[in-house]
Amino acid sequence: MKLTNLTGAAFLSCVLFAASCTALPTNEPVQAHHMSDGTFVNTDGKAINKPFTDLIRWQWTREEPDPVVFEVLQPDLKKIESPEENQITWIGHSTFLLQVSGINVLTDPHFSERASPFSFAGPKRVVESPLSISGLPDIHAVVISHNHYDHLDEESIVALAQRVQDTPVVFYVPLGLKAWFDDLGVSNVRELDWWETESLSQFRVSAVPVRHWSARGMFDRNKTLWAGWMIDIGDFRFFHTGDSGYSKDFKDIAVRFPDIDLATIPIGAYDPRWFMKDAHMDPAEAVQVYQDLQAKKAIGMHWGTFILTDEEMTEPPKLLAQALEAQGLTAEEFAVMQHGELMLLPVSD
Repeated sequence: MKLTNLTGAAFLSCVLFAASCTALPTNEPVQAHHMSDGTFVNTDGKAINKPFTDLIRWQWTREEPDPVVFEVLQPDLKKIESPEENQITWIGHSTFLLQVSGINVLTDPHFSERASPFSFAGPKRVVESPLSISGLPDIHAVVISHNHYDHLDEESIVALAQRVQDTPVVFYVPLGLKAWFDDLGVSNVRELDWWETESLSQFRVSAVPVRHWSARGMFDRNKTLWAGWMIDIGDFRFFHTGDSGYSKDFKDIAVRFPDIDLATIPIGAYDPRWFMKDAHMDPAEAVQVYQDLQAKKAIGMHWGTFILTDEEMTEPPKLLAQALEAQGLTAEEFAVMQHGELMLLPVSD
């Protein structure tokens, strides 16, 4: 592939991976993942900084997979508006609508056509969104895992903030991201560091460490934090991984947050492994994360919506099924949903 013809995921990758590699400062930070230059690192003390030559190597040799238009289920809007039971709906990629005990939570909301800083280029949605923002019920909370364009979409954020609803939506973001919302005029934002918790009535949200990185342009690499989110609504405990490579963080999370009822875990965007492994887990690693978390149930995400990497769009569920079988687990324990599918959730023990 010639560099003069970068499109789709390749175009976005050049925007995000073009930051230069710099040595970490030697001064002791206030907290282990806080660097004295204002950037952040993972819990192992390292930042994910791929050399630009690795990006060129990947883009020069890759063949982008063919798009696959999966069947989209149209959710029953009456059940979405007035749920009779706890439920979760997969909207696509990393976007879920969680509805528990009258609380409605959106994860990494993305409803736009592209996961890109531009309207004319960058990864384009292959599968249409089964729900529009106007079709959502009142949203009480939104959690943002990090600032990459497939997880933090400006158009979706502005539309959610401007909705007329009974109570304003609260946006929960990792450390350093509030300023981005301020620039948009979105003020109802809570910014949390790893292991920080905020409680509102029967709703409690905690930011936890995962292995990733951040950037929205050429010069802001790792200047804002990334996080997974633990959400407690009454007795129901939900974990949203966001985006992560495999790490021991998940075992640490399980110690601090036992009895996870449901976890959403990435199963896509993992090839080529030599380039993606640090920041993106593959299906076998996703199963290991499920086991590390000791969650009662998991749902695969981060696949089947955009073409970001080299694996075929249909491959993640197939490899997940193989990994589950190898561990003696079932699809009931670690499920794959269809776009727009609504799943009823068990009542916590």
